[in-house]
Amino acid sequence: MKKVLIIHNKYQNIGGEDIAVSNEINFLKKSFQIDTIIFENTISNKFKQILSFILNNNKSSNKVIVNKINEFKPDIVYIHNTWFKVSLGIFSILEKFDIPVYLKVHNFRYFCTRQLLSSKHFDDKEFCAGCGNYLKHKYLINRYYKDSFLKSLLVLRYGVKYYKILKNNKINTLVLTEFHKKFMETLGINQNKIKVFPNFTPNNSISSILKKNQIIYAGRISEEKGIEEVILAFKKANIQEINLLIVGDGPDKHTLKTKYESKNIIFLGQLDNKEVINLISESLAVVTGTKLYEGQPTLLCEASMMSVPSFFPKSGGIEEFFPQNTMLSFQNKNYEELTDKFSLLEDLTLLKDEGIRNKKFINDYLNEEKLSNNFSNIISGTNHGT
Repeated sequence: MKKVLIIHNKYQNIGGEDIAVSNEINFLKKSFQIDTIIFENTISNKFKQILSFILNNNKSSNKVIVNKINEFKPDIVYIHNTWFKVSLGIFSILEKFDIPVYLKVHNFRYFCTRQLLSSKHFDDKEFCAGCGNYLKHKYLINRYYKDSFLKSLLVLRYGVKYYKILKNNKINTLVLTEFHKKFMETLGINQNKIKVFPNFTPNNSISSILKKNQIIYAGRISEEKGIEEVILAFKKANIQEINLLIVGDGPDKHTLKTKYESKNIIFLGQLDNKEVINLISESLAVVTGTKLYEGQPTLLCEASMMSVPSFFPKSGGIEEFFPQNTMLSFQNKNYEELTDKFSLLEDLTLLKDEGIRNKKFINDYLNEEKLSNNFSNIISGTNHGT
């Protein structure tokens, strides 16, 4: 049984990637000997942390990693998020140990932070589908964080080096979709070093027979997620006796709640994953209006596992998690089409059929045995596809 050391840096606000990593750890434990190092972005010594930002190297984290490698003696090291406590110094450390390294890239942040200049980031476009920023102001320096120039500089310094690491032929990169693989190839990253390995999604075995007259959005409430457009499309569809539930938090929550909350548009705030799962199981459908290149849509995959259909845009690899000719998808950013699709909420037979098709597809695509075999093939160097 191969020994795999998994390293991950939790986000300050627990999100889909953290849940995906946790699920994957539990899944891989069934077929591999797993040990983990999970970092959290707490700052106990500001001076040392600033120094680690400047150097892109955290000596305290390195020490933890070196000790774990000496103790566990892994066959491979499998890395997820590195921002910011893990730091990029980990890759120099691992090179000295001469252990195969696999880096899973869950999002497109590297694409946006690899450029120091704003003009290079947007490349004559008004909107970046990688990070969701709009070119509303002509900054010279790439303002990845609109509210903080200093924070932007720090993450850009990090991002430039991270991108160089991705292009290093010694690093094996895992992505969630064929779309992302092709996207990386256009950036000059060695296609032979990129493999598709989607996130395992556990089957919660929940499927409520008694559906409530509701659909649900769960995620970050922000401009790039298209949530206001979803609300407007729902209002315009004017479907009687069906509620839109909005779960989550974000910079636009207060504004949108003040503007749109009504008897059938209900903001529930941040809920834990178990509560969200229960709400999904009771719903007619879930919806996302994201404008971004997404990795793997956790909400939609969880819904499919419970035979709950999804309204979603045809963009950024999302379609890869659904059967062909799905009835509820719409063209990216075409919210007029989403309004028309919402009318299908009144066709309960269609919703049921779509849910059944989605469940069959996702159960096959994310089959536990298949994923386990794929991972074995990837780390043994025999996998040449997904």
